[in-house]
Amino acid sequence: MRSTLRLLANVKPRYLEPFAPTGLTGLTTHPSPRPTLIYLYTTTLQKLSNFPESSAYRQSVEALTRHRLQIVESQKPPGFEQWLERVKKTVGAEPERFAQLQRSDGTFAYVGSQQPDGSDNARGEEWDGESLTSSTEGPRTPQETAEWQKILKESSSTADKVEADHYESHMTWENEPALEAEQVSQIEQKIGAGLIEEIIQVAEAELKLTDELYKAKVWEELEEKPVPGQWTYFERGN
Repeated sequence: MRSTLRLLANVKPRYLEPFAPTGLTGLTTHPSPRPTLIYLYTTTLQKLSNFPESSAYRQSVEALTRHRLQIVESQKPPGFEQWLERVKKTVGAEPERFAQLQRSDGTFAYVGSQQPDGSDNARGEEWDGESLTSSTEGPRTPQETAEWQKILKESSSTADKVEADHYESHMTWENEPALEAEQVSQIEQKIGAGLIEEIIQVAEAELKLTDELYKAKVWEELEEKPVPGQWTYFERGN
């Protein structure tokens, strides 16, 4: 219902305006929900692969995450294939520079995203191979930001191993095209968990929980066994 109201409130625009109100207090329209969710879901699946296959948590979350990932990936924005071809050409010219940013599906973990101050460059942000100041399409929590910076730093270090004049000093990385409002609505309806911004929040929380449960090794036997009857609950009387 909320997603429908958002579309009606904007007289069914072709695209949702980034950072515009969603109708929920403190939650604004996400500028790049598709690559963000793909990052969150693929990272969660990667971390879940470290759990034993017998883990009940892995089995349940893995099934749900794969299902939601398929829904998100099935909605490709207009011009996506052409954009991907341009990106592949950019990467193909300097493969070492981008090796650690490429995902198994051929897309890439880092893309420049629009900023709240409206400073988005439609053709992407320049990268000098040393540092990146634009935000990522992935989560923006301090821990995950640090992980992104580590990847980017390692990628830049790889470039430094090549002769200094091997790469151009600056390059342009083009943003992934935005989803149409109707495509966002389709994702929301198929997942059935509120607005896409709420879905992102849930995915961020699940990724964080996966890390915590892995640290705790929740699949292992309890050090102290429960006393007989501890997990027996009241049953309906005959």
